[in-house]
Amino acid sequence: MNATAAPARPVLGYGTNGFADHPLDAALDVMQAHGYRAVALTLGHPHFDVVADGWLDRAIALRDDLRRRGLRVVVETGGRYVLDPFRKHRPNLLDDDADAAVRVAFLVRAVEVAAVLDAECVSLWAGVRPEGLATDAAWDRLVRRLRPVVEAAREHGVRLGFEPEPGMLVETVADALRLRAALGDPPEFGLTVDLGHCEVVEPDGVAGALRAAGDLLVNVQVDDMLPHAHEHLELGAGSLDLDLAFRTLADLGYAGVAAVELPRHSHAAPRCAEESMARLTDVMERIGR
Repeated sequence: MNATAAPARPVLGYGTNGFADHPLDAALDVMQAHGYRAVALTLGHPHFDVVADGWLDRAIALRDDLRRRGLRVVVETGGRYVLDPFRKHRPNLLDDDADAAVRVAFLVRAVEVAAVLDAECVSLWAGVRPEGLATDAAWDRLVRRLRPVVEAAREHGVRLGFEPEPGMLVETVADALRLRAALGDPPEFGLTVDLGHCEVVEPDGVAGALRAAGDLLVNVQVDDMLPHAHEHLELGAGSLDLDLAFRTLADLGYAGVAAVELPRHSHAAPRCAEESMARLTDVMERIGR
């Protein structure tokens, strides 16, 4: 008799941007102690500087450590002051050419790091439209600036997970699919969906957003939110139907990383990691996965 194959299920992880007060190895220790099997690595201070010399050696050492630990990894590029100490998330892909080139170079480096780490994707976003820049011009800039990033991903065999963000030029899954089409639907271009964002901007909610992403979904970020504010909350503190989200992921057969993202909770990182895992374990048990 053939054994029934186990259903696909997400691999639970935790984002290093929620462990800003821990050295990386200590953060990984805490994550593993609470049962996480993946890490979402945010590039930049304090865990992985991609600007300073020696990044390749550090990436090789980290890859070996992750393999020893048995942790899967996705690369996140949303660090707040990585490229400009005065402006959060700037420069972005929509800024003037010289500034945008800095962001493009950073994203290409992120792809290179991901290739060394055997990461499952590089997650990235568009940025906020600069004041005075027309929407059509912003879309044109975004498509042009992403082409070398897509080419780098193709060269290194890395998937991209483009993330819609509330308030940015690309803020819904439909926007991200439009962007992918404008780029010629490259196979390297997948989608990241933040479950909390769906409460704020997705017209068809979390289930509709995940189903619209479908087999292009390569990365999931897990947090709660309320409809009126783009603020990452602990699970259960917002209005997200977490059971519905994970039932939908199960229906899609999603077996990639689903990492908790609480970037404003580093002061309570061990507690948040423990309580988030408890909630997610309960969800998995309720939906039978």
